[in-house]
Amino acid sequence: MGQSGMLANLRQWLCIDIPSMAYRDSLCLQRSLVEGKITGAINSDVLLVLEHPSVFTLGRHSSREHLLVPVAFLESQGIEVIPVERGGDITYHGPGQLVGYPIADLRNGQLKVVDFVEALEEVMICTVADWGIMAERNAVNRGAWVGMSKIGSLGIAVRHSVSFHGFALNVNTPMEPFRWIHPCGLKGIQATSMKRVLGKDIPMQEVRHAIALHIQKIFGVELVKVGLEDIYPLLGIETQILPEEAR
Repeated sequence: MGQSGMLANLRQWLCIDIPSMAYRDSLCLQRSLVEGKITGAINSDVLLVLEHPSVFTLGRHSSREHLLVPVAFLESQGIEVIPVERGGDITYHGPGQLVGYPIADLRNGQLKVVDFVEALEEVMICTVADWGIMAERNAVNRGAWVGMSKIGSLGIAVRHSVSFHGFALNVNTPMEPFRWIHPCGLKGIQATSMKRVLGKDIPMQEVRHAIALHIQKIFGVELVKVGLEDIYPLLGIETQILPEEAR
């Protein structure tokens, strides 16, 4: 990775930092933001930062063989399995995991996809380092790794040079759901979390703050916090349909 701020010629990202949002709602919002970027309804790049209720997602290259429990069992737990257009294989999202979705015009930022992905990895690596956790990249699979355990995953999609989907950092994430899959389609690989490595709960608000600082430093941008009520009118969405947990 080059020096901080050398990856992109971006000045400002709007940052929507919300406690939690159902995965399908966030996916719909991402797709609307991508369309807004393409049509020019939204000029700035946008970063969504949030947590999800429990869900499994299947990337473009995933196989249901990597899901190790019956779908009926997950349904009994109220957990969906959702195919999506991002890269990568199967992964889990849930409470205690901090997710970041940058909707960014890579062309305007003069970024190649590989540079963008490496920058997102760097954000996770630098963030856990603030808590004394030494993570690194691994040629086995994209993301952030502590030894042979994966602490942060990522997978993006790009439409007309605009990125969406993003990264997921395990902060206080329960590990049991990861035992129901081959994480990222990798057999014999375990997931881990900041809590598991350090043996204590990590204040999520502090991690959100650290993530924001490292994104600003690594991408050379300023994050400007806005609410969904500021974004939805630009997309032609009534604020009355805001999910309750996102208000």
